[in-house]
Amino acid sequence: MRPVVEKDGALGLKLVANMERMTGDRNNQLAFDNALANAALLGRGHSLARLRDEGLGQEDSALVVAAGPSIKRRDPARAIKESGYRGTLVAAESALAYCLRNGIVPDLTVSLDPHPTRIVRWLGDPHLTEEHLKKDDYFARQDQDDAFADEMRANEKILGLLDRHGPDIRMALSTSASSAVVERVLETGMEIFWWNPMLDDPDDPAGLTARLQEANALPCVNAGGNVGTACWVMADAVLGKSEIGLTGVDFSYYSDTPYRNTQYYHEAVALIGEENLDAVFMRLHNPHMDEWFFTDPAYMWYRECFLEMAADTECATFNCTEGGILFGAGVEFVPLATFLERHA
Repeated sequence: MRPVVEKDGALGLKLVANMERMTGDRNNQLAFDNALANAALLGRGHSLARLRDEGLGQEDSALVVAAGPSIKRRDPARAIKESGYRGTLVAAESALAYCLRNGIVPDLTVSLDPHPTRIVRWLGDPHLTEEHLKKDDYFARQDQDDAFADEMRANEKILGLLDRHGPDIRMALSTSASSAVVERVLETGMEIFWWNPMLDDPDDPAGLTARLQEANALPCVNAGGNVGTACWVMADAVLGKSEIGLTGVDFSYYSDTPYRNTQYYHEAVALIGEENLDAVFMRLHNPHMDEWFFTDPAYMWYRECFLEMAADTECATFNCTEGGILFGAGVEFVPLATFLERHA
């Protein structure tokens, strides 16, 4: 069931219904091409199936650390460290540097997005220059970790962190990853566990997903379109954890965030113009926090996908983000402290 939305955002709600097609049109062919290009490197890792035998964590729970804006405002790393949490920590690649800076080495890191230049930034881009930054303000605009305020300096620090901790990190790496990401993962010495993203109907023999599985025989994962959901899927379907907590899974922005600091700002302006942005951004009330958040069509679609998937699994999901819009049937909204006390 879709939550109550304020009167603006009418166009955004219409776009949500088309996001699966729009996202596929934008990403699927690139993801498929990346997977074919990565075929020669699959031997430098394992199949994702091997993770089932790794026995990650000391109990039957997992905690996902994603990189939503609540990470900056809630700083869950402190609570995780102080609690003595004994379960499995699964981090999005976008939250990996945050974890490492706070003395946390996740049991598993996940990467999915096929973007050719942006995703490697989370792992440190050895080839980053000031000219690159002038061409893409994606990171400069985001309401995220203050460590990115000076992007070149932040990149140098991330390079050092990943070079130091790489051999201690397991990476569930989608075959759709860009060559820049794959090269960086190999360079740091991470242990790779390969998997195919579900790009379309896997039962369609002419589809991209079926063609990928025929080419490399790797497991296919429905990742819900984003790395945060992919982390949750790994904890549930691959690691088999019965209770999964989520942090940094906002799928939205805080009400005081300027539109310019949102992920798809430029795309929204190109679509309808700066003066019409209220029509595409949707405002939702979170009854657990008694706060309003706003979101865009992509994140609203991710939310709906997550809730649909959560309703079809046997694991118990606890959203410990303490913000955002991921609440509803199949997801229990609880403070992070409550989940950590349960599994300390």
